[in-house]
Amino acid sequence: QVQLVESGGGLVQAGGSLRLSCAASGRTYKIYTLGWFRQAPGKEREFVGRLRRIIGTTYYADSVKGRFTISTDNAKDTVYLQMNSLKPEDTAVYSCAAALSDFSGTASRVDDYDVWGQGTQVTVSS
Repeated sequence: QVQLVESGGGLVQAGGSLRLSCAASGRTYKIYTLGWFRQAPGKEREFVGRLRRIIGTTYYADSVKGRFTISTDNAKDTVYLQMNSLKPEDTAVYSCAAALSDFSGTASRVDDYDVWGQGTQVTVSS
C-alpha cells in the first residue's frame, strides 16, 4: 500500500551536515505521520523525530533537538531530515517510517508506525 525509500546517507566528518530523503509511494494519502528513527550497532532503534503530515508539526528527540530538522515536499511525497553539527554518536542506520492512522501523543515509539523503509547508513568520523 505504502512504500518508503530512504537515500542520502554517507560518511561525513564531525561537525558536518547531511540531508536524508524519504520518498513515499503508493497510497500516500493514508500517511498521517512520518517519523525518523536510527539504530546503531548493538543498540535498540531510537526515535529521532517526526512530522504530523496534515498539520505540519514536528517533534524531536532531545539528543537531536536544535541540530536536526524535518521538512517535507508534499508535491513529491518526500520528507527530509536535515542533520547539522553531526557527532560521532549520530552514527547509525537511519530509517523513515509511516503511521497510517491518526492518534494523539508524541508518535515517538516504534510501535506507532506501520510501514518502514530499508534504512540508509550515516557514519560520522571524529
